[in-house]
Amino acid sequence: MTPEPLVLVVDDFQDNREMYAEYLAFSGFRVIQAANGKEALDQAFANRPDIIIMDLSLPVMDGWEATRRLKADQRTNAIPVVALTGHAMQGHSKGAMEAGCDSFVAKPCLPDQLVAEIRKMLSTPRVNAAKAGG
Repeated sequence: MTPEPLVLVVDDFQDNREMYAEYLAFSGFRVIQAANGKEALDQAFANRPDIIIMDLSLPVMDGWEATRRLKADQRTNAIPVVALTGHAMQGHSKGAMEAGCDSFVAKPCLPDQLVAEIRKMLSTPRVNAAKAGG
């Protein structure tokens, strides 16, 4: 039996991280957390999550840069990244996609909306999946 998908939740606001983490765990996912882009990279390289939920406005290293680095690294370039941000203005979703995000969800979003997006992304065949091994 394969383990439940591992989700990395990256958000600098602890309340947001905990809310999403609890709801995702309740929905059957395993969850790890990071509070900034540097922690996100460390967690992604150490744990190889199945999907990353990335806030874009982060301290230390923002989500844009963290995503670019994840997508530039062979170990993590096949992991889908869902941008989760309050920057829902025109152009931000395009910028998120250009940085390497695979999907974009505007905050505030209901946790079940996020779960639906995660399930959708995990069920979509990955173009880079062949590269994922290594």
